[in-house]
Amino acid sequence: MTGKEQVSGNRLQITFFGMRNAGKSSLVNAVTGQELSIVSDVKGTTTDAVRKAMELLPLGAVVITDTAGLDDEGDLGKERVRKAKQELIRTDIAVLVTDATREPLEEEKALLNEFKDRKIPYIIVRNKADLGTIPWESEETVFTSAKNGTGIEELKEKLGKLKIDKKDKKVVADLIKKGDTVLLVIPIDESAPKDRIILPQQIVIRELLEKGVSILCCRDTEVVETIEKLKDMPNLVITDSQVFGQVEKNVPEDVPLTSFSILFARYKGELESLTKGAEKLKSLKTGDKVLIAEGCTHHRQCNDIGTVKMPNWIKEYTGETPEFAFVSGREFPENLKDFALVVHCGGCMITETEMKNRIKIAEEENIPVVNYGIAIATMKGILDRSTEIFKSNEEEK
Repeated sequence: MTGKEQVSGNRLQITFFGMRNAGKSSLVNAVTGQELSIVSDVKGTTTDAVRKAMELLPLGAVVITDTAGLDDEGDLGKERVRKAKQELIRTDIAVLVTDATREPLEEEKALLNEFKDRKIPYIIVRNKADLGTIPWESEETVFTSAKNGTGIEELKEKLGKLKIDKKDKKVVADLIKKGDTVLLVIPIDESAPKDRIILPQQIVIRELLEKGVSILCCRDTEVVETIEKLKDMPNLVITDSQVFGQVEKNVPEDVPLTSFSILFARYKGELESLTKGAEKLKSLKTGDKVLIAEGCTHHRQCNDIGTVKMPNWIKEYTGETPEFAFVSGREFPENLKDFALVVHCGGCMITETEMKNRIKIAEEENIPVVNYGIAIATMKGILDRSTEIFKSNEEEK
């Protein structure tokens, strides 16, 4: 998926940070060409992060994010600052907006150091240059005036020229050849969304179509009869992880098998570290705390995978009764020390940067992380088979 079709989880995230009244929101409006953020002389107008998807050549599809002022005050202000800094976890490019009429503040210098520590490419913008300019010594800056539009095109050009280490990664297209046949197993049950298929399935179908692959789709109850109708065996079977055990029994052993979630573990996460994290499932004890994290927010169905199925599978597999905590959407704990394990979704709705940063946060505290598909494959005893295709692909390279 490219251009306007591209989901936010696959777009580069450009985040604008700054103090209140540095003209940050006005600058975001000027860059996006829309009245995206409310502009006011009153400090603290921007509260929660505001986002806009757009095209920024030559970077391509991006999301521009405006955040609350980092010097916000009061209890509510502190929460706004916390949420603003939380955006660092998903930021591919940072823009530090400062007031050109004054010397840099210590808070701004501290944030700049955080960009450097996190290795986030950044640009310093000295806004309100129409009122006077004081250079930021030793740092490359762009002087702008959101009020009269000067410097905006230069800023966009500098953003577009930043070197971002984003390889042209594929979810599945590098695992198959043009002319192959791939069978997708998509359950339609009480937890399936009404009248649509979920995003990982959409992304996989689009990639396969672009590759020139023949695609067959069936429900988990129709795998045997679908395969029997084929003249030749499919070159790959991809299943929803929730029905891994059942599908594995119905797919011949010589046919490669994996899941949408495991594909996304490789695409956005760290397949090797997530696979190592699965080892912790074998040693969980009663009372251990397990965090189940999802990158999206959705209406919980009666048999929801995150809050119902996964805890039940883990208790059944371990024979123990761990304690479970749940987070979803953009919330992710900064302190994981109380947890024995993090079980994360495939991350289709969050960026690769955010997914890897979430894994990094856990690893820095020596907390193992596993994703849904790898966890389920482990508990069903089919992890080796479901990851064999990746090993074969590496050997061929």
